[in-house]
Amino acid sequence: MENMPTKNDKPVLIYDDDCGFCRLWISRWSPFTQDAVIYHPSHDVAENYPQISPEQFESSVYFVTSDGSFCSGAQAVFKTLAFAPNGKWFLRAYEKVPGFAPVSEWGYRQVAENRKIFSAVTRWVWGGSTQIPTWFLTRRVFLFLLGFVYLLAFGSLWNQIEGLVGQAGILPAELYLNNAETQWGSERFWQVPTLFWFNAGDGFLQAICLLGAGASLMVIANFFAGWALLLTWVCYLSIFHVAQPFLGFQWDTLLLETGFLSLFLVSWRRRMHERPPSWFVLFLFRFLLFRVVFSSGLVKLLSHDPTWRDLTALYYHYETQPLPTWLGWYAHQLPHGFHEFSVASVFIIQLGAVFLIFGPRRIRYMGCAALVFLDVLISITGNYGFFNLLTIALCLLLLDDSVFSRWLPTKGDKNKTSVFVLKKRFFIKAGVLGFCSMLYAVPLLTTNYPSIYVSIAKTISPFRIFNSYGLFAVMTTSRPEIIILGSDDRANWLPYEFKWKPGDVTKKLKYVAPYQPRLDWQMWFAALSNYERNPWLIQFMTRLLQGSPKVIALLEKNPFSNSPPKYLQAVVYDYKFTDSEIRNRDNSWWTRKLLRPYTPIMQLPE
Repeated sequence: MENMPTKNDKPVLIYDDDCGFCRLWISRWSPFTQDAVIYHPSHDVAENYPQISPEQFESSVYFVTSDGSFCSGAQAVFKTLAFAPNGKWFLRAYEKVPGFAPVSEWGYRQVAENRKIFSAVTRWVWGGSTQIPTWFLTRRVFLFLLGFVYLLAFGSLWNQIEGLVGQAGILPAELYLNNAETQWGSERFWQVPTLFWFNAGDGFLQAICLLGAGASLMVIANFFAGWALLLTWVCYLSIFHVAQPFLGFQWDTLLLETGFLSLFLVSWRRRMHERPPSWFVLFLFRFLLFRVVFSSGLVKLLSHDPTWRDLTALYYHYETQPLPTWLGWYAHQLPHGFHEFSVASVFIIQLGAVFLIFGPRRIRYMGCAALVFLDVLISITGNYGFFNLLTIALCLLLLDDSVFSRWLPTKGDKNKTSVFVLKKRFFIKAGVLGFCSMLYAVPLLTTNYPSIYVSIAKTISPFRIFNSYGLFAVMTTSRPEIIILGSDDRANWLPYEFKWKPGDVTKKLKYVAPYQPRLDWQMWFAALSNYERNPWLIQFMTRLLQGSPKVIALLEKNPFSNSPPKYLQAVVYDYKFTDSEIRNRDNSWWTRKLLRPYTPIMQLPE
């Protein structure tokens, strides 16, 4: 540090205005340091500092303190950044960590001597501006989509919940809660956190769905968004715990985890643009997206499934997925070479491109584009409820306001940035989010979980605030399909037709997503094992024998509309897609072959 006579009221950073690289990074740093540091181009103030030659100004930045002392190079950069919130770490390392100072100065010299190259790299990575991005519009778009996903989820459940877990449904919620009370006693409210402890009747089931849908509309409209998000999360968690196997999908837990994190994204006042989103919350959302995508790629490798290993998984996927689509039928007809290329692309995106979401602006945008591209392809070739829309919503959090401002008006203060401002509630939020981070990080660091981690994870697991993900670890290579048959004489059997799952081989494959028919999905899972492992299926068939209107409403065709059949049986067929020749000749989407009975012949006791 040298001394010079010129003094200033505040520290000054002097830079070469002819250097595009310098201008880019000065625009990045100035919002952090705000008015604590004054930035001047050397052309304007060089005459005030005769001790520094023009050549020196051209080769380095200079930091001048208020008492007139100055320094240059990496030290000048670190002294400048020390005036930013939480920005003293580099300066401390420079001053106290052995070897850090010479390495930093060497790196600075390399950049200074190759400014054009590093300027081009910076512009390619960050774009034309390195200014700190804002996330007001991004938050608004994300919450709009999250509210829409919640609305879809509650709306589809409202249409099905009485048939699934109503009093005359397949697995009555009231009976489930009675068993939970017997099992857990006084701990039941923690182990099964649900509003249905107050009332598990059909009316209350419907009311919670409508309440959640109403709160979803509040989120969409940005009306008391914080309280609305809390209400949607509580309502969905309540339904999650009483819906039993019908809400056991990964996108249900993803919605709960996303909804929980969203409580920390919003302002709990009416207008959200008053405060910028927390950088740490945005990071946790990125990490959640990373876990969902990367885990889905990793489980495919760890499962040692041969179809993933030899890139043949898509030979079977479109045909064997739970609810195929007509476009999936056409995709199935594509050449095997294209399918193998597609599987390789899936691995590249899920195990490689996903890391781009942690990069600077343009790198992050590329990661977003790759993940959205994959989700769009999945959504147009399969029916996966609201999963793809929710994942795309998480991807859009990778884009800052500079993207959305092209189409949406900016209501927030553009001068506000996501710098770190300590407030009274900061430590509470930081504690909760830090706790969540610990839960996420431990499984990535070790497989020998500490006992305290296991205890904490087990304790809070009923609230589904962190979950495991990983889709299609093992690819099914055949399609067993359960067909429910009814009869009055055990000689003539008539099939029940479901609304969406395959049955009649000439029935056109349809799109149903983002609506999710819960019963149709469960029938796919049941076909992969036996009825002993799916006791709900026996309850379902019992309701058909009883003629339960709420359960029958979940089906498309009831061949016994006048009175229930006396006998019922489930059989398993092997379904395969037709090829183009058979499709054109017979108008059939499937061929099928009877495999075996799935259940014994059932009848109600006399």
